[in-house]
Amino acid sequence: MTSLFAQEIRLSKRHEEILSRRLKLLQQMKSKFGDQNKEKASQIQAAETAFKRNLSLLKDIEAAEKSLQTCIHPLPPPEVVSLETLYWASVEDYLPKWEQFLLGRAPHPIAVETQNEAENTIGNKAQ
Repeated sequence: MTSLFAQEIRLSKRHEEILSRRLKLLQQMKSKFGDQNKEKASQIQAAETAFKRNLSLLKDIEAAEKSLQTCIHPLPPPEVVSLETLYWASVEDYLPKWEQFLLGRAPHPIAVETQNEAENTIGNKAQ
């Protein structure tokens, strides 16, 4: 009977040791988990700061690029811009005529206009 009682005491002590180690391990895990959360929060903060810095640098680079572009290719004078606008408007007007000619559905647009102008000039001289 005493051997059973001694064995019970030994098992009880062993159980307490195991519970004590378990509690210690749980505390260590909790501490490590807290440290990981702090580290993760720190990394998130660092990433956000880096993102803001990179965005600022990108804006600065774009501004510098725009500044260099205006230095290299200054804006043309208003007269040139006006002529360019008129040129592209003329191109848009003539585009359908040229498309028909290039598709083989109409005569050469310049030849027709030249012929019409010549007829108008002859007609005006006759009057």
